Amino acid sequence: MTMLHLAVIFLFSALSRTLVQCSSHRARVVLSWTDYLKRVAPTALATALDVGLSNWSFLYITVSLYTMTKSSAVLFILIFSLIFKLEELRAALVLVVLLIAGGLFMFTYKSTQFNMKGFSLVLGASFIGGIRWTLTQMLLQKAELGLQNPIDTMFHLQPLMFLGLFPLFAVFEGLHLSTSEKIFRFQDTGLLLWVLGSLFLGGILAFGLGFSEFLLVSRTSSLTLSIAGIFKEVCTLLLAAHLLGDQISLLNWLGFALCLSGISLHVALKTLHSRGEGGSRPLKGLSSSPDLELLLRSSQPEDEDNEEEDYFVAQGQQ
Repeated sequence: MTMLHLAVIFLFSALSRTLVQCSSHRARVVLSWTDYLKRVAPTALATALDVGLSNWSFLYITVSLYTMTKSSAVLFILIFSLIFKLEELRAALVLVVLLIAGGLFMFTYKSTQFNMKGFSLVLGASFIGGIRWTLTQMLLQKAELGLQNPIDTMFHLQPLMFLGLFPLFAVFEGLHLSTSEKIFRFQDTGLLLWVLGSLFLGGILAFGLGFSEFLLVSRTSSLTLSIAGIFKEVCTLLLAAHLLGDQISLLNWLGFALCLSGISLHVALKTLHSRGEGGSRPLKGLSSSPDLELLLRSSQPEDEDNEEEDYFVAQGQQ
């Protein structure tokens, strides 16, 4: 499922790049092999493992337990943001980490549908997700790479993500898939089309999700992306409880509430911090287009050179 989603995302991103290039008459960025393997490969591998382990865990745990555990990704994003110096260590951040960690313990403690293997897979995905989104933020916000546009980022990430997941796919699912009567050894054409259609629809949703996530990270930070998922987590838990019959105890809900309180505290702190530095990044608010931001960055040295040249010409004329 994940492999097909990656293929669909790559197809749509390549198509989008072609349409934008035809309409704007400007060539899209294509990284050199050196930059591609050095800058993009670590992010692609971490992303592939995050997505792969997350989907794998659904074989063992419920949607509600997955959602609760995956929300701990903000904890690891905080840690790696501190390691890569994207965030400053403050006492408030320590409090946020303690609240989230305590909430994680409470909403997994004596869960009625707890599965250690599935929980370990999700927790591993959350840990790798912290690395993934920290590297993604660094990738998107490096002006010299020119990957501020989410379409360009997804176009460069998907091939390496596909290759990164292929060994896991071949070892654990290759034989099963090749002998499945729903795919390669199908006997019912209608069933095959239904399976492929469902997977293709999931790929389209994954493309939209990836675009919005990368756009948000390019504008703000990986922490903001994780925090913005509060509303999504609540909706997912409610739907899982009402539609799928997932059992959530009072202790689990209290733990989740504690975790959300830590995330909400970080929202407030991030908002106050961004207001305090509102005037330090004038370039970021000049335009809503990442391409125009890059154009403005590259044109600034030329403008300064032109001003110096005009000055010396005026001096000579005098």
